[in-house]
Amino acid sequence: MNTLHSLAASFIEQLNAVRRVSKNSANTQTNSGLANTAQSRQHLLSPFSHSDLPENVAPSGGQTSKLGLKGRARSPWLLVVAVVSLTGTMGHRFYNQPKLDVGTKAPQTIKAPASASIPDRKTTEEQRKEARTGAVPVLAIDPITDRHIYQELQKFLARGNELRQIAGPFPFVGTEMLSTAVQSYLRQCQEWEWRAVLAELDDETSPDTESSTDQFTDAKRIANKSIEQAVAELEAYRLVVLKEDFNKLTENISQARKGYFNALAELSKQSVSELGEVYDSSLLDLSDAVWLQTQTGINRIASRILVQGIPPGLPRDILKEAVRQQVMDVMPTATQPLAVKSLGAILQPNLVRDIEATKQLAELAAQKVKPVMATVEEGEIIVKEGEEITLSDFVLLDYFSLSRREVNWLGLTGFVCLVSGAIGVVLLVERYYRLRRRDHLLLLLLTLSTPVLVSLGVPWTSLPAIGILAGSFYGSAVGVTVVGLLSAVLPIGLEIDGIHLLASAAGGLLGALMAGRLRSREELALLGVGVGLTQGIFYLLCTLIASATAGSIWYALVSTVILQSLGGLAWSIIALGLSPYLEHLFDLITPIRLAELANPNRPLLKRLAAEAPGTFQHTLFVASLAEAAARSLGCNVELVRTGTLYHDIGKMHDPMGFCENQMSGPNKHDQINNPWMSAEIIKKHVTEGLVMAKKYRLPKAIQAFIPEHQGTMLIAYFYYQAQQIVAEQERIANGKEYANTKLKVSNRVLKEEDFRYDGPIPQSRETGIVMLADSCEAALRSLKDASHEEALSMVNKMMRARWQDNQLVDSGLTREDLAEVAEIFVRVWEQFNHKRIAYPKAVLTPR
Repeated sequence: MNTLHSLAASFIEQLNAVRRVSKNSANTQTNSGLANTAQSRQHLLSPFSHSDLPENVAPSGGQTSKLGLKGRARSPWLLVVAVVSLTGTMGHRFYNQPKLDVGTKAPQTIKAPASASIPDRKTTEEQRKEARTGAVPVLAIDPITDRHIYQELQKFLARGNELRQIAGPFPFVGTEMLSTAVQSYLRQCQEWEWRAVLAELDDETSPDTESSTDQFTDAKRIANKSIEQAVAELEAYRLVVLKEDFNKLTENISQARKGYFNALAELSKQSVSELGEVYDSSLLDLSDAVWLQTQTGINRIASRILVQGIPPGLPRDILKEAVRQQVMDVMPTATQPLAVKSLGAILQPNLVRDIEATKQLAELAAQKVKPVMATVEEGEIIVKEGEEITLSDFVLLDYFSLSRREVNWLGLTGFVCLVSGAIGVVLLVERYYRLRRRDHLLLLLLTLSTPVLVSLGVPWTSLPAIGILAGSFYGSAVGVTVVGLLSAVLPIGLEIDGIHLLASAAGGLLGALMAGRLRSREELALLGVGVGLTQGIFYLLCTLIASATAGSIWYALVSTVILQSLGGLAWSIIALGLSPYLEHLFDLITPIRLAELANPNRPLLKRLAAEAPGTFQHTLFVASLAEAAARSLGCNVELVRTGTLYHDIGKMHDPMGFCENQMSGPNKHDQINNPWMSAEIIKKHVTEGLVMAKKYRLPKAIQAFIPEHQGTMLIAYFYYQAQQIVAEQERIANGKEYANTKLKVSNRVLKEEDFRYDGPIPQSRETGIVMLADSCEAALRSLKDASHEEALSMVNKMMRARWQDNQLVDSGLTREDLAEVAEIFVRVWEQFNHKRIAYPKAVLTPR
């Protein structure tokens, strides 16, 4: 705080002001010099301190804040109310618990007092749920998959045609000339074999006839029968035709051989996806008629199998066996292996799940489940002695009021202990956050919302909203603890769907973990989407795990999953809408609310900037100092920033009464010339600030910065001026001097409390940091060319004065903290007052 009671922002200005007041006599000047020393010491105790949390170590050795003890005090009646209310809303299972429940053994044989037929709703609903999740999925042929398979099949057959076209037609001559076997041999035999055959046929051999004859001899030795047959048929044909016709035949054979070997070379290069090894040389040995029959058969078998449908997950071996059975009746024997191999590789599952049809089938299966009825005739035995009571038995016993319902005192006592232990865990966790009684009440109300909704039959739990609100208001640890414990205790005392509870708990835990880290309503809205998705996905996973058959028709649960997601999103929207109202009603300070209050466009801050601009600039610099210190000490940075912005709003009641707003104008206090009145003006900025804060409904945590940043400090300058006046009055009374007619005061008694702020002193580290920042701001601004050590020495003197004046006794700040804060203040000051290069005059002179 840079109040005018010091009549300046610096220690030097105070000294000059004192000299002006006491310049009439040397004796007065001497006293003034002594007073200046005292006054500078008073200034080091500058009333700039503020805090909002209860914790401190006193200079003398350690004293816990009284306010902190009060804030942390537990209200016994509130604990009793919490245990009773939570037990009352969640312990329904123990209030009217049947002694003869499902799973217990009957103590005696029980007969029906009358005939009855009672619907067993629980069993019926369970069977319908099983019917929905256990329905067989409906499969439909996927035309896209069929189209792809046909394309692959045609591509495969086209490749075969291409290879056969390269090889040429077969047989390449009429069978009346050469048999098919001989044509096949002559087309694929080795070159030296073909030459040997020609040599045998040629009566007039060339010079190398002898070697050819030798080759023929070898050939005969290797493949005697094939060569003999080829030579015989060729010789027979030569005898009945002209030489030109015979030569034409040999040319046809050579041409066929060339095409065949070209086809083999191309065949070795083929790489048609996974079909690369399906074709082999046997393809080239097929006659055109057999190949045409093979193509027709492959297309027909593929169409037949695809129309029947191939389900997903069908083992490849089973598919190949099905193809083999189809091929046996349609394909030629020679091409059956080729057809089996190719179709086994090309055919793929073409059946896909029909989601809509499966949903309809599941719902139809659930509707077909007839209501389960528990029927008994009068006098008929419901359960025999020693037998275990089944669900249908219990329905009948409960209908006839034979289940012996009564209060389970033992169970209820245990449940009370369980609830009390859960409350104790919450209190143990929240002790680090120092929650108030109203905070405990809000947590209780939020917790009660879930069992109340379950008791009323609402199918949705409020765990997501509780997680978001508790995490946003009190931090992730408190939010996670509340949601986790509530999720664990709730099914013990109430009948609730376990899967829905787990899904809601997952959404609530996510909301609790993330809400405390968010800094805007927009981020909270996005968190709501995440909570909804988490709840839906978790519900789906839990359902799939719980049901062995649900995995095959998971898409039948899509509608339920979407409803779960929308439920989580709806609770997030409710939490987002309730948040501002709860913040005002329970006086809560969340990071989001603090960020909103720190917006310079807030009405109160806009007024401060317009009506007291000097104070506003002073506030900004103090906020920079305090925020840096708070971040280093691990304090609530948002609270410090926002509290600092509002700590001097009371100066708007009389802006010209404070030197930072006077600019170069006259000093109002020089005209008043009454230290008592000036002190009242200075002190009034605290009371007026509190009035404004309440008018604009600022949180109490922010309001606390207004009085606590001044504490009970002494308004040093005017107190010293009052001392001078009283001393002068005493001298007049003793006849030593004449009265100073310039002082507009009558005889008054000097009381130090008239020149001290009303307090309280800082009650938290946050307000203590602001007090120190406010005290050091004016002194740091007054420094021009001071070194780091000089600035640090001045800051340490001021902090030492605050410490010795016991202003920080309840703040929680230690001596070590003050040393760290001093370094940070000087570092921030150096950043604001960094040196700049001096521009030469020639640069500044216009050309």
